Amino acid sequence: MIKLLIVDDEPLVQAGIRSMVNWEDLNISIVGIAANGAAAYEMIKKYEVEIVITDIKMPVMSGLELARKCVDSGMDVPVFIFLTGYEDFHYAKEALTVQAIDYLIKLELTPEALIQSLDRAIARLSELRYSSRTPDLAINTIFREQFFTRLIFNLFEDEHQFLSQSKNLKIDFDYELYATGYIEIDSGRLTDMAAEKQISLYSSSLQLVSELMGKYIPCHVVSLDTRHFCIIFFLKENDGNYKETIQKALAQISAMIFNYYSVTIRSSIGSAVNNPMQIPVSYQDAKQIFSQVTENCPVLFFEDVTSSARLKNVFNMSLFKEDIRKAYAEYDETALYDIFSSIINLFEEQPAHYVQALDAACNILYLSLSLLNNGEQTVSGIFSGSANGYRCLYEMNSVPQILSYLKTLRDGLCAVFASKNQDYKNQIVINAKKYIIQHISEKLTLNDVAEAFCISPNYLSVLFSKYNDIGFSDFINQNKIEAAKKMMRDGDYKIYEISDLLGFESAFYFSRVFKKVTGSSPRDYMKTILS
Repeated sequence: MIKLLIVDDEPLVQAGIRSMVNWEDLNISIVGIAANGAAAYEMIKKYEVEIVITDIKMPVMSGLELARKCVDSGMDVPVFIFLTGYEDFHYAKEALTVQAIDYLIKLELTPEALIQSLDRAIARLSELRYSSRTPDLAINTIFREQFFTRLIFNLFEDEHQFLSQSKNLKIDFDYELYATGYIEIDSGRLTDMAAEKQISLYSSSLQLVSELMGKYIPCHVVSLDTRHFCIIFFLKENDGNYKETIQKALAQISAMIFNYYSVTIRSSIGSAVNNPMQIPVSYQDAKQIFSQVTENCPVLFFEDVTSSARLKNVFNMSLFKEDIRKAYAEYDETALYDIFSSIINLFEEQPAHYVQALDAACNILYLSLSLLNNGEQTVSGIFSGSANGYRCLYEMNSVPQILSYLKTLRDGLCAVFASKNQDYKNQIVINAKKYIIQHISEKLTLNDVAEAFCISPNYLSVLFSKYNDIGFSDFINQNKIEAAKKMMRDGDYKIYEISDLLGFESAFYFSRVFKKVTGSSPRDYMKTILS
């Protein structure tokens, strides 16, 4: 829940604000009350407060001074809602410079006005969470999203690769059960909306689901397209109660998302599995039963559907996983063309298999949106001539129409790959370099880094030589030695300690590399610093 702090030196005002609205309905938790800005500042740091409702004039430290101190300390949050009397309204202009969302007159304060102000504060928090991301964090977020996309489509080469990447990305799979939900967003307004509005509505809805669901159950939300997403639930209890927990959480979130955006969600939940490598099975199960989800039954569990009623018609993308991995990781237009053509040929021979063909096309669409840099922009450009963009797939009602869609997507992606191949490959090297710098204290090998990006070591080595001024090993060594030099300047480390901290196999090898890069030994370099 969002953490809120009330700051006012009048006990009656404190009590009045606390009782004015139902905070739980707003997903807000009041973490404390302070009587002055100085006490509030300490509570903000202690509880990582996100919203502050504060009087503007108080003893010891005013609300404005408190907000200014937070800004000067480099805090992006909390955001502030100021309260005051008529006589101090002239402070409003200054309040706008210190992360103020609103300025409310105490005598005119109503529950409706407070809720509106809180809604603006919550919206501002969402903006700050995205805009404050550093480039490295944003890249790490992309890697995490691509990791979960590969997971639900069973695209990892083996368990070792899965475990290695999850460790690198610090994703915890220490749970007893996992279940995957396939979710569809629906609104009567969608068909009348421009594509940009649809994307905005979807993004806002998905963000709300992501923020709220984690309050109920540990999970990860995976975006698929502008109508669908999936949720991977991480469950601790192996006693069957997980269904009740998921059902209750989805009901709460469904009500809230409808209140905020007037959209409904329908969900199918796949079988519970006890190994994260079986999550793709749960995802396939969820998709198999989704067609049976109705308005009267908006949440359906795989275990609650009889075997005879389960549709065995989802398309297993893992049949093509080696080619898919190569095509999307290496931006290989030839491999991509072959994948699409194989799937198209398969359904040309079986034109009656409409549901499977639609599922195959959806899977390819999801992969293209998720695994490609700027996937949304790229795919939207390919279908810019269609009234509903790439979402026209859901209007197809025959196998030939679906195959025509796939051919358009295939030819468009191949053209993009061919025209931007060099930029894509250069981006792989840029991301690999950032990964190396982020993990500079570890023992890094070509295999380790290539595995993090789901590409072959040989391919990464070739790209590094072509799109970087030095080779892979030299780049690692140079950056490790720069880190070592900084440790020598800033810290009180011995040479063998620096060697250990930077992942060298021995102090002797560290000294050899240091001298090769700098021209002097570590000991001589430290002497020059001290002299």
